[in-house]
Amino acid sequence: MQLDVVDELRQPDYTGENRCEPCTVLNLVIAAVAGSLIARKSRLGGLLAIGISIALIYLRGYLVPGTPTLTKRYLPPAVLRWFGKDPDPDVASGLGGTDTLAPVDSDAGPGDADTDSANADDVRSADAAAASESDDAGEADELADASALDLETLFLDHDVLEPCDDRDDLCLTDTFEADWFDEIDAVEESGLDAAAAIDAFGFDADSDDVGLEERGEARTLRSQSGVAGRWPSRAALLADVAASHALESWLPDWDAFDPETKGVVLNGLRMFLETCPSGGDVRMGEEVVESCCSSHEVIAVTCEETGERLFEQRLLDVDA
Repeated sequence: MQLDVVDELRQPDYTGENRCEPCTVLNLVIAAVAGSLIARKSRLGGLLAIGISIALIYLRGYLVPGTPTLTKRYLPPAVLRWFGKDPDPDVASGLGGTDTLAPVDSDAGPGDADTDSANADDVRSADAAAASESDDAGEADELADASALDLETLFLDHDVLEPCDDRDDLCLTDTFEADWFDEIDAVEESGLDAAAAIDAFGFDADSDDVGLEERGEARTLRSQSGVAGRWPSRAALLADVAASHALESWLPDWDAFDPETKGVVLNGLRMFLETCPSGGDVRMGEEVVESCCSSHEVIAVTCEETGERLFEQRLLDVDA
């Protein structure tokens, strides 16, 4: 019976890794003040009040109802930074962002699989130097540079996108869309796991050293040295793994692209999906992304039937 009460009081959304330290400190201060006031009348009552308050804060993450909402809305970003919290919650934009896994190096021996981010830079530099010696190095270097990448031109030039027939916009070509969904079916059949992601994105890593974490709907590809990618849903990861396989036949030197550039391409391509990888239509609209201590509005592409989010981008980035 006691365990049932504890389970009912527990709030996983606001404890553990999701705990908001500013909320916890604020509520502990409130508990201490309340306990000291009660202790003026009864020392035992004050101790009990503080003890119960600490237990509630431990189990629920807060004592005063509404603390998480008030913190997200009113706590200044500078205060969040004092506690080591990023005031901007992570937007799950797919592969890249943190270069923790190295691209595959065809000349590497078995002992080279253990790489850190510094070694990853060396591998990419070596690949770039080798590419510069080829006849089409100019095109390869330009395509592999995420900062210089023009996605619209890239997709149009390689028949991935074309003008839509029924509106003033761009749509996936029928041929590429068919290839993409063939790959989605193949990935679903073989299984979507860390090994599938490593293979699709061309990482030089052992699947035992990389994990695919689930946190709610989101999926995170993580190695011992950090995060290699975050996706807002399983459907988004499935779309990227399949798209990476499909693009091998559509983009020159796709295997030579570094993870950051692949991430930019795949994230941009995903927003053109009109059919969810798990079935049904998609919709675009404004939604909210939250961390423990802050929240932001994003433009999101979402599967109508399952509610899985395929794409998200902060509204401030869109307005800019």
